[in-house]
Amino acid sequence: MITPKQRAKLKKISHSYKPLINIGKGGLSENTFKQIDDTLNKREVMKIKILNNNLDDRDELINQILTELNCDFVRYMGNILTIYRESEDKVIDLDD
Repeated sequence: MITPKQRAKLKKISHSYKPLINIGKGGLSENTFKQIDDTLNKREVMKIKILNNNLDDRDELINQILTELNCDFVRYMGNILTIYRESEDKVIDLDD
């Protein structure tokens, strides 16, 4: 779990990031999870865009991503989900 102070720092870091994954009417697949997992291993924090044509419940979709990939929720604003997971290389230092 990340603290509110760490969450604020992650929001600031990810502010200029663009969504790297779009989730549309196809929903979540094994390939989507693999892409998210690979990106989190490299960057630790990323944005995911949930398109309007997605028919799944957004809360369930977010919970499925967080649970399946063991990552932390940072922010959900508009259609953009921001998530964080610490990697072995530790790209972002949250201990400031």
